[in-house]
Amino acid sequence: MLRTVANFDRIGEENAFAVLARANALAAQGRDIINLGIGQPDFKTPVHIQEAAIKAIRDGHHGYTAANGIPQLREAVAADLAKRFQASVSPDEVMIMPGGKPTMFMSILMFGEPGAEIMYPDPGFPIYRSMIEYTGAKPVPIPIREENGFAFSADETLKLITPATRLIIINSPANPTGGVTPKAEVDTFVAGLEKWPDVAVMSDEIYDQLVYDGETHVCLLNYPSIRDRLILLNGWSKTYAMTGWRLGYAIWPGKLYDYARKLAVNLHSCVNAPTQFAGLAALQGPQDAVHHMAAEFDKRRRMVVDGLNKLPGVSCIMPKGAFYAFPNVKRTGWKAKALASSLLDDSGVALIGGPDFGILGEGYVRVSYANSTENILKALDRMGEFLSSRKAA
Repeated sequence: MLRTVANFDRIGEENAFAVLARANALAAQGRDIINLGIGQPDFKTPVHIQEAAIKAIRDGHHGYTAANGIPQLREAVAADLAKRFQASVSPDEVMIMPGGKPTMFMSILMFGEPGAEIMYPDPGFPIYRSMIEYTGAKPVPIPIREENGFAFSADETLKLITPATRLIIINSPANPTGGVTPKAEVDTFVAGLEKWPDVAVMSDEIYDQLVYDGETHVCLLNYPSIRDRLILLNGWSKTYAMTGWRLGYAIWPGKLYDYARKLAVNLHSCVNAPTQFAGLAALQGPQDAVHHMAAEFDKRRRMVVDGLNKLPGVSCIMPKGAFYAFPNVKRTGWKAKALASSLLDDSGVALIGGPDFGILGEGYVRVSYANSTENILKALDRMGEFLSSRKAA
């Protein structure tokens, strides 16, 4: 019998991909399936970005690059952060990554081990907890509550820190809730960290350009007191409709940068070259498509929340960012995962049950409005019919 290391018995996964596979299998059987489960824009990658990748291939950029990315792309990332947030970032702090997850993976590997504690948002992106448990560290959930608009509470978060805490993960705008943490809360959080100088922070800001209602994204690069222990995660997937291109970046402080570079050499060598040139075109080219997508998501957001609040037993606060709503379904009588499963099987609507994002996700489902208006309206109708005719299982 093969004997693998114990870590693999603790590793989890992202159930959105399991739901996607189930939805695709039903569609292959001829079922009419509306997928409001997967978190990816339904728009095409802008044409000038596509063309940049094609040109890179034709120009012979088919080989290895440096593990940390081509210099001109790292320079463009630093310039973009300076332009949007007035953040002073050296290209030598930027590492180009194959998507966002490798930054999570590497960060948690650097700080996670038996006896250590790592804090993460709950409900939150499931890979956080999965990787923490994989390392043997103790996962410490940061409660993300509906009554706070799904923003994290600085005071509650700071009270969870102990001498064993090595890393705190925060995410705003947030998946799965769409919550946006206001600047005053972030200010309090950063000030409180002065008492804990040995605690690192990973800020997942992948949805930073999808904020609504006049909200302003708070970038943690603007806090000098934590720059020497801040890992910033961002990328192209959500902003430029490039989820399948697998292109992200991270800002690493001090010696963590070389650790990450060595992990990249051992793990993936480099991000594929044509994709990096596409990323360069995305940052340096016109941003019209970005603004168009954000405006469309905003319209859908209002439509989704209005429709959800008309469903029997459902209530939904207005999300301030990303492209997710996180409706409360407690009054339907259904457990969240059972409801999501039955909606897919019986009504052809794919959602994600809240418990897939953490213990505090029970009583909620995630609805992605990264789908067409027509499909969203049809899905809401189907959900209404289901909840009106089906009793809780």
